[in-house]
Amino acid sequence: MNRSREMAAAIAEDALTLAILHDRELDAKSVAVLRDVGFPDNLGLLPEEGAGKGAWRLARLALEALPETMGAAELDDLAADFAAIYLTGACGASPCESVWLDDDHLAFQGRMFDLGQTYREHGLVNPDRRHRPDDHLALQLEFIAHLLKKAYTDEDWHHLARHLDEHLLRWLPDFAQRVVHGGATVFYAGLAAVTATWCRRLRTVIAEMLQEPHTEVR
Repeated sequence: MNRSREMAAAIAEDALTLAILHDRELDAKSVAVLRDVGFPDNLGLLPEEGAGKGAWRLARLALEALPETMGAAELDDLAADFAAIYLTGACGASPCESVWLDDDHLAFQGRMFDLGQTYREHGLVNPDRRHRPDDHLALQLEFIAHLLKKAYTDEDWHHLARHLDEHLLRWLPDFAQRVVHGGATVFYAGLAAVTATWCRRLRTVIAEMLQEPHTEVR
């Protein structure tokens, strides 16, 4: 069945936007761009009524709380928070799937190799595996964008749904909760909450499109 290519393209852009925000430190220009586009309300896939809207509100308030002119102190706070989450592990919320799903909670385990194989099957290569392992959140969001851009048939959408169930949806909600309650600056707490909510919403939308029931797998 032919699905809306316009919708899939918009959602793919969402995934790429979120990937960039999880991949690199914010600078003053990035903050200004996010404010100008009205993040996260500019995303093509918005939350349903209810708890999901809280994530959007948190991210919106976080941007509103940042000064119009970002000084060194504000940028340093964001950089320290980025490092604690994505680089040093000080926040206790690894952005890599293996740490969450490996029996011993170790990085660079089977999940990483499985995802690397999946990427190669789709003709994709991770150019910086040492600094961004194949199971890194940013890279997984880029792969979701790739699948969305290639989603033409029901089987394509089924494949995307299975991938979400087997990977991001098994650990991303826990990652978001840890970031939100781990003392992160409000921006990164909001980003984590929005990303987890967005992925769950995408899975719900796919189930609705395919007219299939869906129970979240955890």
